[in-house]
Amino acid sequence: MWLNRCASFLARIADPVSRWMSGLGAGILAAMMFLAAMDVLLRYFFNRPIGGAMELIQYMMLITIVSGFAHCTMEKSHIRVEVVIDRFPLTVRKILYCITSFLTLGLVLLICRQAVIYAGLLKDSQMTSPVLFIPAFPFALVMASGMAVFSLALLSEFVYFLNKAVNE
Repeated sequence: MWLNRCASFLARIADPVSRWMSGLGAGILAAMMFLAAMDVLLRYFFNRPIGGAMELIQYMMLITIVSGFAHCTMEKSHIRVEVVIDRFPLTVRKILYCITSFLTLGLVLLICRQAVIYAGLLKDSQMTSPVLFIPAFPFALVMASGMAVFSLALLSEFVYFLNKAVNE
């Protein structure tokens, strides 16, 4: 019973944050597509490409990708290969789901930690992009924040699977 309430509480926190981040990623994706299209058109028709467009697109791609992980988890849209798992009994499947969600949570927390450390290294080295001289460390922090929200969604999923394995 308390696991069910805990899973519900975590989902109520993770869901709006993941939706907001997913919306942000969708907006950045639209801007990225517009920038790429304008760069191609200006290059083709006027032989005047947008300077630094590739750098901006790379940074925008990072934001777009990490902003969708948590929402995808909350919507249960991640791809699962269940060819082998479907052959196991229901109790074994529940245990395997708990194990895989726990391991995934650990891996994502490790990635989040390393992104924060990497952001500090980028800040200390004052690394910037080569054309526009945009500092690189904020984008490592964007990755860390995306992974933090993703880990919150994974924690919610883990507690949900744990509740199913224990109570059913």
